[in-house]
Amino acid sequence: MVPLTHLWLPIILAAIVVFVASALIHTVLKIHRADYQPLPNEPDVRAALNAGHVGAGQYMIPSCPDPKDMNTPEMVRKFEEGPVGLIVLRAPGKISMGPFLMKWFIYVLVVSYVTAYVASRTLAPGTSYLGVFRVVGTVAFLSYSAARVQGAIWRGEPWSATVRDMIDGLVYGLLTASVFGWLWPMT
Repeated sequence: MVPLTHLWLPIILAAIVVFVASALIHTVLKIHRADYQPLPNEPDVRAALNAGHVGAGQYMIPSCPDPKDMNTPEMVRKFEEGPVGLIVLRAPGKISMGPFLMKWFIYVLVVSYVTAYVASRTLAPGTSYLGVFRVVGTVAFLSYSAARVQGAIWRGEPWSATVRDMIDGLVYGLLTASVFGWLWPMT
């Protein structure tokens, strides 16, 4: 077992490396450009949402609050006619990347910490680079990627976007594993 206090450097460095890698993936490679498509009639949709005074939140269309009503003729018709989906709306206002980036960095720091916790409880000091890489890479990959599949299954998010997010998670997991393997305590 390795005390977590001996892993502060790989925790912080892995978080920084993942943060920088994600910035490069999104700003230089731009592989996520196709994740969100514009609505063909965006002005009409925006006008309808504004007219309905819809606030920030997550909505389902058509809405069926009581599952026992799913098979009523009216609900069946709504689902057959469409549209069917989830809508996530943020509060109106200018989008500033600062708060998003801060939350993302805190998240990658938490993933690095949780990954360090699992590794510190399963690996001994002096474990080989490859031994550390396997455990840390698996935990980090699952932390960054596994939940994305739920969105594709339950929310109908496009599998193409899910696969791209999981590739990101694989890269982040491999980078995290590399940092921990390199800086793993020898004694």
